[in-house]
Amino acid sequence: MQGSERNVPDGTGPAAGAASTRPEGHRLVPLATAMIEGDGRILHWSEDAEGLTGYTAEEAVGRYVGQLLVPEEDRAAVFELFGRIMSGTGWSGVSAIRHRDGRRVELEFRTYPIVGPGGARLLLATASDVGSLRQVEGDLAVLDGIFTQSPIGMAVYDTELRYVRLNDALARINGLPVEEHLGRPIGAVLPGINSTEIEAVMRQVLATGRPVVDARSHGRTPGDPRRDRAWSASYFRLEDSTGRVLGVSSSIIDVTERFQAEARASRAQERLALLAEATARIGTTLDLKRTAEELIEAVIPRFADFATVDLLEPVLLGEEPSHLQPDRGVLLRAVAVGEAYESGMTGTADAVGATSEYDSKRVYTECLRSGRPLLRPHVDEKVLAALVNEPDRVGPGVKAGIHSYLMVPILARGMVLGGSEFVRMRNPEPFTAADVALAEELVARTAIALDNARLYRRERETALTLQRSLLPQEIHRTIGLEIAYRYLPSSVVSEVGGDWFDVVPLSCGRVALVVGDVMGHGIRAAATMGQLRTVARTLATLDLPPDQVLTRLDETATGIGEGQFATCICAVYDPVDGTCTVASAGHLPPIRVTPDGTARALYLPPGVPLGVGGVAFESTEFTLREGSLLALYTDGLVERRGQDIDEGIGLLSHTLAGRGRTLEESCDAALAALVRDGTEDDIAMIMARALPIPADRIATLQLDGVGPAPSLARRFTRDTLKAWDLTALSDFAELLVSELVTNALLHADAPRRLRLFRDRTLTVEVADSGSQAPRIRSSAEEDEGGRGMHLVSELAQRWGTRQTRDGKVVWAEMELDYRYR
Repeated sequence: MQGSERNVPDGTGPAAGAASTRPEGHRLVPLATAMIEGDGRILHWSEDAEGLTGYTAEEAVGRYVGQLLVPEEDRAAVFELFGRIMSGTGWSGVSAIRHRDGRRVELEFRTYPIVGPGGARLLLATASDVGSLRQVEGDLAVLDGIFTQSPIGMAVYDTELRYVRLNDALARINGLPVEEHLGRPIGAVLPGINSTEIEAVMRQVLATGRPVVDARSHGRTPGDPRRDRAWSASYFRLEDSTGRVLGVSSSIIDVTERFQAEARASRAQERLALLAEATARIGTTLDLKRTAEELIEAVIPRFADFATVDLLEPVLLGEEPSHLQPDRGVLLRAVAVGEAYESGMTGTADAVGATSEYDSKRVYTECLRSGRPLLRPHVDEKVLAALVNEPDRVGPGVKAGIHSYLMVPILARGMVLGGSEFVRMRNPEPFTAADVALAEELVARTAIALDNARLYRRERETALTLQRSLLPQEIHRTIGLEIAYRYLPSSVVSEVGGDWFDVVPLSCGRVALVVGDVMGHGIRAAATMGQLRTVARTLATLDLPPDQVLTRLDETATGIGEGQFATCICAVYDPVDGTCTVASAGHLPPIRVTPDGTARALYLPPGVPLGVGGVAFESTEFTLREGSLLALYTDGLVERRGQDIDEGIGLLSHTLAGRGRTLEESCDAALAALVRDGTEDDIAMIMARALPIPADRIATLQLDGVGPAPSLARRFTRDTLKAWDLTALSDFAELLVSELVTNALLHADAPRRLRLFRDRTLTVEVADSGSQAPRIRSSAEEDEGGRGMHLVSELAQRWGTRQTRDGKVVWAEMELDYRYR
C-alpha cells in the first residue's frame, strides 16, 4: 500500500536528538534482542530488551544472564538448556524470566548460535512477550476472517483512492473479481455509480481524519446492470503509529430494499404534505376562477410541470350541470392554466377564457362521461394525437417534452363539472397509480369548492337581481334640487346586503330622500329591504311628514319578523320655501354643507332602529339655503374595523367641505377618501344641493279675503298659464282651481294662498287654515252641492292633501305634454 508521509515536528522527550535503534515504521509486538557469550555474559542488550525486562543496557551488559533474569529455582534447567544450545542445537520456545520488579514474565524465545571473531561461540537470542504476541495473532486472524468470511463488503484504498485490498463479499456486490479492482479507482471499476460523490467523501476523510458513517451511494454495477441499487458505506482513515496516513478503509452494505422503502415512504410523505397544503389552499374563496387557480398553484411544480382546469359552460353560468349524453360532445372553457417554466405548452392548451368542443368519441369526452381518470404514463406522438383536440397541437407538445399525462374529471354530487389535466415534462418520473389517487383526492376537494362556488354564484346572482330590482331604476330630475347618488355592494362580505336609498317625487315640487340599512346580509336582508323601501315610498307619497313615515315603517318592520331591524333617515325638501324636514330611526347624522363651504354633521333626535316598536319619532326642520348641500349615507361609508365611527363621520365632513365641486365630484371624493381597500359593507349615499327655482316655474297668489276668491283665482290661473304658454290647459285648470278654492271657502274658514307649480306636471295647490282633509262624498241627483271633489278627481291626474303647521294644503296635478315640461 502506498502512503504519503505526514511531517512530525521535533519532540522534546528522551529520544529527541538521539538515533533510535527501532526500525522505521510501527512494530505491533516489541522484539527484544541480546548477544550472549559462551559463558553466559551479556554482550548486547536492545531497547526492546530493556522494555521487556526492566533492565537498561548499562545494567545488563557484562552481567550473566542466568543471575540477572533466571529465578534461582529454574537455573539448573536453564543452564542445561543453555549448554545444549551452545553446542550447536538451536531452540525456540516459551520460558519465564524474572522482571526487574520481581514479577515473572513469559517470553517466547528464538535462539541462533553463531561463531564470533576468533572462533568464539556466541548466542543471538530474540524474545517477544507471549501475551502481546497472542493478541496480535488473534487480531490478524480476526482481520483475515473479516476479509475472507464477512458478508459485509470491505475495502482498503491508498491515498490515491485506489483499491489495495477488498474482500470477496464486496467483489460479489460489484460483480467483478478481486483482481480487477486492485490498483484502480472506483470510477474506473464501477462507471455506473455516483463515483464522483463517493470519492469526494473519501477525500474529506483523508483530509480531516473524521470518519463518515452511512454515506449513501447508488447506481448500477456489472453484477446487476439492469437495476438501480443503493449502498450504505462507512469510511475511516488508516494511520501508522507515527501518524503517517496510509489510506482509507470502508465497509459497505447493500441497502437497496431499505432505500426503496425509504423512497416510497418519502414520496408518500410528500404526497401527504402536498395534500395537506392543498387542502388549506384550495377553496379559500367562493370564486370559481380563483378556486381553479388554487388547484393549479397547489400541484405546480411539485406534482406536475403543466396543469389545466376546464369547466362546462353551464357551470360557469351557475346552472345545474346535466348528465353527459353518450351521443353528444361537450363544450368546455379554460378557467386556469399553469406551468412550472417556459415550456411552450401554451401551443397545446387553450388560453384562459377560450372554449373547446370535444366530440362524443374523443378520449377526453369518454373520460368525462365515465367519471374515471385517464392515465397515459408514457406519451409519444401517437398517444398525444389521441389526447389533443387539434392535430396542430401534437408537434408543440412533443417539442415541449410531454412524456406522461393524467386527466381527472371534476365531479360533484355525481355530476361532471369539468376536467383537470396534469402533464410531466422535466420531471422524469411517469405518473403512477399513487399519483392518480393523489390527483383524484385533490380534484375531489376542488370539485366541492367549485360546486359551492357555483351554487353561491347562482344564489348571489338571484339575490343581486332581487336587490337591484328593489333599488331605484331611475332618479327623476327635480326642480330646485340637484341630486347625485352612489351604491356600492360590499367587496368583502360574500352576500348581498340590505342598504337602500330612494328619491321620491312629491306634490308641488317637493321631494323625499330616504336612506336605510337593514341589519345583516343575505337574501332575507335584501327581501326585508325591499319591503321597507316599498312601504317607505308609499308612505312618502301620502304626504306624511318624516316622523310619521318612520312610525308607520316601524310598524311594518315589527310585523316582518323578530330580529329584522333597520336604521333609516327620511328627509323631505320643499324647494319653494327651502325648508327641509328630517327624522331619523337610529341612523347616522346627515352632513350639511353651507354655501360658504362649511360642513358639519346634523345630530338629530336619534330615535331607535325600525323593528324595535312602540317608540315615537321626532322631525327636525331647518332651512336649506340655495347652494347648500345635504348628504345622507349608510354606515358602510364611514365605519371601519378598529376605528371609531366618529372619525369616519369627521373625515366625510372634511372631505365635503369647500366649494367649487360638482355633486358627482363630491361623491367621488367621498368614496376616494373613505373607501380605500374595498368596502366591508354595502354603501348607499345620496347628495342633494339646493338650487334656485326659475321664475317661470312657480306663481303664487295670496288670498287675503279681499274680493271674490274663486274669480280672482281663475283670472290668476288664466294669466299665468298664458305666460307659460300653457293656454291649452286653461279651461280645465281654471275649473280645477275654482273647485279647490270654493271647497276651502265652504269647509275651511277661507283659502289663504293659491300656488301654481310647473315641473313634470302642472300642480295647483290651495292652502287654508282648516285641519280636516276633503273627501269625495256621495250625492244624489237632486242635491245642489257635494260634487266638487268628484269634479277635482275627474279633472286631475291625481290629487291629495297634506298637513302644515297652520292648516293644510290641498293639491291637484294635471299631466303636461313633454314639450312643456
